[in-house]
Amino acid sequence: MVINAVVNGVTVQRECNPTMRLLDFLRDEMDLKSVKEGCGEGECGSCTVLFDREAVTSCTMMAGQINGHEVTTVEGLDHAGELESLVNAFVSAGAIQCGYCTPGMLISTKALLYKNPNPTEDEIKRALEGNLCRCTGYNKIVGAIKLVRGETND
Repeated sequence: MVINAVVNGVTVQRECNPTMRLLDFLRDEMDLKSVKEGCGEGECGSCTVLFDREAVTSCTMMAGQINGHEVTTVEGLDHAGELESLVNAFVSAGAIQCGYCTPGMLISTKALLYKNPNPTEDEIKRALEGNLCRCTGYNKIVGAIKLVRGETND
């Protein structure tokens, strides 16, 4: 199957097996290494990408499903100039340790902010429910998102 999609703002036309996992397509065919494999079952959030501005786990989607759609990874946020403020907030809040979950957390944060630029703490927590972090804990990550939306951490 020939896939026609927009990946990180660039129109892509690629021949691939439509049943290949989107995770593998992005990492192996597109060389986008921010997309990490953690569980392979859609439970950990390490492979989260934006699919038409919605957070989805790329390990549970097939490459053929992106035909005619838009996919954004952390690399795409960087190219669009949307990454720096997110990363700065995560660093300022101490919300990054090993970094393995960070790309998924950043993408989930961006999906939330597309829907609601001023989310409540409960909305932030709900948006992060699909992302597991074993190093930092969630309070600092929630604090980072508050910084992105302009609230100071106390």
